Amino acid sequence: MRKIIFALTTLTLLTACNSNPENYTINGTLTGDIADGVEVYLRKGGDDNQLIEIDTAKTVNGTFTFTGIKDQPEMHYIFVDKQIGYAAAVLENGEIDFFAHKDSLGLAKITGTIQNDFYEDYRDKSKEASLQWASIQEDIKNANMTGDTVLINSLAEERNELREEFENYEFDFIKSNPNALISVFLIDKAISTRASSTKELQEMYNALAPEIKETSAAKKVIKTLDQLKEREAKAKNTNVGAVAPNFSAPSPTGELLALNDVKGKATLIDFWAAWCRPCRAENPNILKVYNKYHDKGLNIIGVSLDRTAEAWKKAIEDDGLTWNHVSNIAYFNDEIAMTYNVDAIPAAFLLDENGVIVAKNLRGPALEAKVAELLN
Repeated sequence: MRKIIFALTTLTLLTACNSNPENYTINGTLTGDIADGVEVYLRKGGDDNQLIEIDTAKTVNGTFTFTGIKDQPEMHYIFVDKQIGYAAAVLENGEIDFFAHKDSLGLAKITGTIQNDFYEDYRDKSKEASLQWASIQEDIKNANMTGDTVLINSLAEERNELREEFENYEFDFIKSNPNALISVFLIDKAISTRASSTKELQEMYNALAPEIKETSAAKKVIKTLDQLKEREAKAKNTNVGAVAPNFSAPSPTGELLALNDVKGKATLIDFWAAWCRPCRAENPNILKVYNKYHDKGLNIIGVSLDRTAEAWKKAIEDDGLTWNHVSNIAYFNDEIAMTYNVDAIPAAFLLDENGVIVAKNLRGPALEAKVAELLN
């Protein structure tokens, strides 16, 4: 089995003649058959994730130059007219050297400033891991063709080891390089992949250098972290064993109706919508359980995430849903859905007589069985 070793190198930050440059210069060199006058674009991501044009240069003898002033380091992207792909670089004050083949912009070598040196160090390890991953995938493909299950399992285990080692490398990189902008992006990646606990992610963010926390990338990450912690707190409040949070919203007739007003010996909070096909498909089963157990103490309150009152009311009538209903007509922006951390429907919470959540998202026979257990 291959040994996969990622040695975390320590970057030595060299002091330039001017330790605090007041502007940036990107000295670009493109190899390959490239004519003079070809446009090169410097872009960055906007708030809506759309690219924003920052500057344009033209090639002369395969070279181009961008100059300007940057208050803080920020990821930018370099495109060449009529060429596929792009190169990512950290734009910061100082002399930035850019080398790439016009047909392989994604493999550009970008050096000369502190943040780009950090980024290149990380990218070197990332390329190494990508090559090893591709090699394992090719071996798995060949093993599948021969039906060698022993080898397939061995390679799959090796692939998992590679994934785990690279994740560990990324965490070590963040902890060892708190003054690197790329560390911010690695924290953001770990958030999106749920590669670590929120507590550990927060600790890694807290350890970042103050100047890195001031970057726009870091401010987006802390906003995402805060939202994640808020969702986790709400999820904790609606876990099995927690007392269901009370809520109120307008009924179909416009009257304000609260959960506490309709609780029974067993109570089902059912999140649904007229446009939700799985919800509508489940409604006959819920109706069957309700008709069978309502007289024994089962109450239901439907919380609609519809966009219009007309669609909501029509679906209630069409499906014959005779229990209590409320809706703010706010789609997934509904405050009740956010309180219960509902980001997909159908979703349901079953409460006992004390309002304690005893089960979540039960369907079909499982719902009836649990209701029967509570009422009998």
